[in-house]
Amino acid sequence: MSYQEPEAKIFACSQSVYLAEKIAESYGVPLGKVTFSKYSDGEFQPSFEESIRGLRVFLICSTFPSSDNLMELLLMIDAAKRASARHITAVIPYFGWARQDRKDKPRVPIGAKLVAKLLETAGATRIMTMDLHADQIQGFFEKPVDHLFASTIFLPHVKEMNLENLTIASPDMGGSKRAYAYSKFLQSDVVICYKHRKAANVVEAMELIGEVKGRNVILVDDMVDTGGTLTKAADMMMERGALSVRAICTHAILSGDAYEKIENSELAELIVTDSIPLKKQSSKIRVVTCADLFADVMHKVQNNNSISGKFLM
Repeated sequence: MSYQEPEAKIFACSQSVYLAEKIAESYGVPLGKVTFSKYSDGEFQPSFEESIRGLRVFLICSTFPSSDNLMELLLMIDAAKRASARHITAVIPYFGWARQDRKDKPRVPIGAKLVAKLLETAGATRIMTMDLHADQIQGFFEKPVDHLFASTIFLPHVKEMNLENLTIASPDMGGSKRAYAYSKFLQSDVVICYKHRKAANVVEAMELIGEVKGRNVILVDDMVDTGGTLTKAADMMMERGALSVRAICTHAILSGDAYEKIENSELAELIVTDSIPLKKQSSKIRVVTCADLFADVMHKVQNNNSISGKFLM
């Protein structure tokens, strides 16, 4: 008798349904039914409305603020464990709290490690995420982590632009590895911005390492929050003779007055994924879906196939 792997089911937290629907459609199964009961004090309880006994379940939830997203995911993992799911894969396109990957000053938490332990304690047997803020976060888990790179989505779009005199730029020293990986694939030059923060989300000073005069520049980063770094870098590069400045950022957090900063900056275009839903539309922001990438990797995981071909960086 031949053994056939049971079909997987896909469920979503309430704030990630928009993306989960695309992933489920690309995967080829309907999005599973889960309801959330809410109490008057704000407490909530998820409930799977179909059997998941003996199955692999993919729980899709980007853990961007508020913390309700993370709590929803933890409760769904616990519910799936208690409903006898065979494998529980937490699909986290945007892994929140990833900027807290170390103690950068005394008496602060390492939030990313705490979140990793919460997910494992709840019962997740596998983690799937994209463009972590710090690669070492994978080491915080004792379970398998599939760390996908949005470069597999962005690079074809960059090539289609067919930009001459292309230069890839990193908005800070920490993103230099990512910038060099893009430049190697595109066979382009690289420049790096050096910035000094005086507080979180506040850039005090910025300098440019490299030449951008007469170049079409593309800034690459894992996330854009307030937009201060990107817009400051774009304005500085245009002042130094760049022909154009675009940006590629995987996770569009876009908090505070980020939309206004981007609209009023020298940025020609900002390309992001839909790992986080946009709060509003902007003429300068273009969204590229990551649904097909996740659906493809989920298929490979379900069928125990290699996913190494998805790692361009």
